Amino acid sequence: MGIGAVFGALNTMYSAVAARTREIATLRALGFGRAAVVVSVMAESLLLAALGGIVGALGAWLFFDGYRTSTLNWDTFSQVTFAFDVTPTLLVQGTVFALVLGFAGGLFPAIRAARLPVTAALREL
Repeated sequence: MGIGAVFGALNTMYSAVAARTREIATLRALGFGRAAVVVSVMAESLLLAALGGIVGALGAWLFFDGYRTSTLNWDTFSQVTFAFDVTPTLLVQGTVFALVLGFAGGLFPAIRAARLPVTAALREL
């Protein structure tokens, strides 16, 4: 699932960079360096990842903390019960994992945005 999340983040950030090619080129033409472009794209990626991680952690805590369920094997009539406990440690780990995936998913689009030739990018529609 983590690999799928990285590809989803890559797709989202590449789309964001492609949609704002002119804006990025304008910033570069105004004197913003490549590092500033990389930082801005990475900041957007990490902000989206943090928001997704917090919403996911809040949803997991609200809907699954203390949830109890069981399964029944009809052949042996044995039952397995599960008790979900969403701890603050798990919430922090999940949010940090979301940030790591957001960083990985935003790094290559940020580098691509910084390498865009200014003159060619300003001509794109």
